[in-house]
Amino acid sequence: MGDEARPNCPVADSLYGENELCRGFFFGSVVMTHKSQTFQSILTPNKAHATEPLEQRDFLRDLNLDQVIQALADAKAGYDIAQFFWMPQTDLGTILFRQEVMRDLEEESVVTHIKSFCEKMTHVRRLLAMVEKVEFTHFRWAWMLEAALEYCEATETLGRNLADSPIRARGLLAFREWLEAYVKGEKFRSLAGRARRVKDALSQVRYTLIIETGKFKVKRYEGEEDYGAEIERTFEKFRQWEAGPSPIRVPVRNVINHVEAKILEFVAKLYPRVFAMLEEFYRGQSDFVEGTLETFHREIQFYISYLDFISGLKLKGLPFCYPTVTETKKEICVREGFDLALAHALRFSDKAVVLNDFHLDDPERIIVVTGPNQGGKTTFARMVGQLHYLASLGLPVPAREAKLFLCDRILTHFGGKERVEDLRGKLEDELLRIRTSLSLGTSRSLFILNEILSSTSLEDSLFLSRAILDRLLELDAIGVWVTFLDELSSLSSKIVSMVATVEPHDPTVRTFKVVRKEADGLAYALSLARKYGLVYEQVKKRIAP
Repeated sequence: MGDEARPNCPVADSLYGENELCRGFFFGSVVMTHKSQTFQSILTPNKAHATEPLEQRDFLRDLNLDQVIQALADAKAGYDIAQFFWMPQTDLGTILFRQEVMRDLEEESVVTHIKSFCEKMTHVRRLLAMVEKVEFTHFRWAWMLEAALEYCEATETLGRNLADSPIRARGLLAFREWLEAYVKGEKFRSLAGRARRVKDALSQVRYTLIIETGKFKVKRYEGEEDYGAEIERTFEKFRQWEAGPSPIRVPVRNVINHVEAKILEFVAKLYPRVFAMLEEFYRGQSDFVEGTLETFHREIQFYISYLDFISGLKLKGLPFCYPTVTETKKEICVREGFDLALAHALRFSDKAVVLNDFHLDDPERIIVVTGPNQGGKTTFARMVGQLHYLASLGLPVPAREAKLFLCDRILTHFGGKERVEDLRGKLEDELLRIRTSLSLGTSRSLFILNEILSSTSLEDSLFLSRAILDRLLELDAIGVWVTFLDELSSLSSKIVSMVATVEPHDPTVRTFKVVRKEADGLAYALSLARKYGLVYEQVKKRIAP
């Protein structure tokens, strides 16, 4: 596909031109054939492109993405999926690969089948964990068998369901082909056959339990009356409805008392051949879970957790889209974007989430945002960073339409409070951190700067800001700079001015809309003047005789 992945996006269409419209979605730059039955990961088409989790994640906190990732990880506790969200991709083929998988999982039938499989696999994991803990031998054997039976049933069911599912993603096609071959393979067929033979043999075991004062006896069943059936007949008249299948799985008890264990020990002595089969199965199938299937079970949670996370926001009418991602063109545009962390925080609130647009046309690189305090400037800057980071993960982004640049890294600086324990002052600390970021930044980096250099004089702040801005323009990096210095917005043709707006008839009321316009500072000044009673009408009223 060359260097870009593009959705059906009118905004993107206008930037690409008509000659780009024929580009198909599924022709990525990395080819992975599903015919070979090769499958390694549902997160990447090629292990060579796998990335390592970020060591430095401060920028995620600045963008409030740490809150989003924590919520995603908490929803899938036990899978350790946070690290998947700490691994932004710099390979465009991997991003395309993930977008394809996510699109398929938006098909209800596909995701329902996979979720059902995952629930069963989770139960298998619990059973196997309990096998390691229980001290009674025969119960260990039995739970191992139950785990194997559920594993086989879950795997076969998933194979049948996916065979009839509308799948187009290369990753899921490759997994389906692998799964079909695995289920037909000798190893799996042997496991399933042995497990079911042992289960059938155990189902034939019938015994009578005779309970006397202080003791019990166990013997083979010889046609004695079934008191369980008699009890059911006795209480039949109290039944108010027919009991159907329970939708809730009854949890397996992990506490077995010594009486139950002793009963089973006696039953095993009555049926030594059957329990010998059970023991043989236990000793021969202790590691039956296929590693590839277990990897799929864990990795697919990356997609499912995010789809579940945004589903409630979609129901509230908030838009999400698959962004066009480009490696070379820095003409980015977003229509109706929003801060995902803020939207999640407000999910149970009646407060509306404000949607904003922005774009950079070549040779524009830096958006300078000015306007009144508490007007949505920082939220806007966070939104830009979030959109690019989520796009690098191959996920739908919070916007109606989006075309974004594939950054090599995101570098953030958010003005913070000076700490007494620091040996350096706030200004010195800021300058040292900015110098480090500028040394790390490249022409492919995204900078998010939020109200920095506010601890010095206006003159010094303007001097230093110009120097930093010159370096950013020299790098040819893209970025967003939230500042109180209107002068920065007009220093170069590569700079775009955007302003957080207020209500025209009442400057004290914020709209939280950030629009592309020249900075003038008037709304901010008038807002402050009105707040402190310094506008003409207020002053005139006070001094009137």
